[in-house]
Amino acid sequence: MHGLGNDFVILDGRAEPVAIDEATARRLCDRHLGIGCDQLILIEPSDRADVRMRIWNADGGEVQSCGNASRCVVALTGAETIETGGGIVAGKSAGDETEVTLPAPKFGWEDVPLAYPMDTAALPLAWGPLKRPMALSVGNPHLVFFVDDPAAIPLDDIGPAIEHDPAFPERVNVNVASVGADGITLRTWERGAGLTRACGTGACATAVAAIASKRASSPVRVTMPGGTLTIAWTAPDGDIAMRGAATYVFKGEIAL
Repeated sequence: MHGLGNDFVILDGRAEPVAIDEATARRLCDRHLGIGCDQLILIEPSDRADVRMRIWNADGGEVQSCGNASRCVVALTGAETIETGGGIVAGKSAGDETEVTLPAPKFGWEDVPLAYPMDTAALPLAWGPLKRPMALSVGNPHLVFFVDDPAAIPLDDIGPAIEHDPAFPERVNVNVASVGADGITLRTWERGAGLTRACGTGACATAVAAIASKRASSPVRVTMPGGTLTIAWTAPDGDIAMRGAATYVFKGEIAL
C-alpha cells in the first residue's frame, strides 16, 4: 500500500506471530533484492487498541510512528484505534480518503528529544542555508525549516548531516517548507529512509509549526511531491487530524 507515494510492505501478524529483525526489515525494504518500500509495517494483536502497528525504516531501524502507514492500516483493516510506539492513533474512513488522529504534539526539548536544553521554537543551530528550525515530536522527532523555495534546498546532501547530528540522540526527520495562499509546500528527509514522496508525520509536524508560528491557520493543506494531505490542529495542545488517500496496490506471500 502507499499513502501519496510513501509506500509500505504490510505484514499481518494477528493470527500467527511474525518475527522481524533489522536484517529482515532491510531485506524486505530493498527495492532491488527484496520487495521494496520506504517502511515495513507489522500488524499485531493489541490489548489497548483494535490492532498494534510496528514500523521499520528501510535501514532496518524500528521507529515509533508513521502517519501515512497509520492511514493505510486503517484503510486495510477497518481498525478504529491503533497502538503505536508514539501513542494511540484513532482512525476512520472519510469518503474516498482516510483520516487518523495523532496524539498532541510535544515541544519540550527532552520530548523531541534533544541532546541538551534548547529553545525548540527556534533551535540556535544551522546547516548551510538551513537555520533556526522548530523542533517537536508528533510521536517521532521532527525539525521544520521555513524557506522561500523547498525545491531549491539540496536535501539529498544536507539531510543526512542533519539527521545524524549529535544534537539529536534518536536522529531526526528534516522538513523544509514554504507557506503560501494555497497552503504549505513540503519536502521531507526521513530518518532511516531518505527523501520520500510524502511523510504523514512530517506534514503534521510542519502544519503544527506553521499554525503555532501564525504562518497558517487550521485546517491547512500540505502538498508534497506525492500529493496533498489536509491537517487540522487546535493550538496549543490539541490532537492532530490528518486526512488523505491510502491506496491498496497488491498482496502476496513471502517466506521469511
